[in-house]
Amino acid sequence: MAALPLNRYAFHTTWSLAAPPGPVFDALVDLARYPDWWPDVRSVTKVDDDTAALVCRSSLPLALRLRMTRLEEDRAAGRVAVRLTGDLDGTLTGQVERSGADGSDGTVLDIRQHVVVDKTVLRVLSPVAHPIFRMNHGLMMRRGLRACAGWSRSPEPGSRSRRLTPTNR
Repeated sequence: MAALPLNRYAFHTTWSLAAPPGPVFDALVDLARYPDWWPDVRSVTKVDDDTAALVCRSSLPLALRLRMTRLEEDRAAGRVAVRLTGDLDGTLTGQVERSGADGSDGTVLDIRQHVVVDKTVLRVLSPVAHPIFRMNHGLMMRRGLRACAGWSRSPEPGSRSRRLTPTNR
């Protein structure tokens, strides 16, 4: 595989969750509630039925302003795909699948992101800070896994039934 230019990033993250695929898929597509459970997603504003504006900030003191536009949402197949624009330009896909052949309620969420950095300060710093930006993304995704694992998809606010809890991995 050829090396990507330093302002391009390809990320692949896998989350293993001790919850059924349905609630995991619901959490994945409910962007408006991300700030309730994912500390790195600072705000979400609905633009239209298929688009939301997000502000994300991980460990570095740099906020990313993004628009996520739905390309695909197929609950039966467990697939979701969005177009990212703003400080990043590219795509993000998620695949939700039941884990294990034993019929257990575990879920594997496969997340892939292919982006080009458009934010000027990040583009300028990418040649020297590429490994730091990759680490920052990794920290955000680890916090997302921990937070998603504890997030309740119950329709009643404050209820913690049907918790999404992490599997040991």
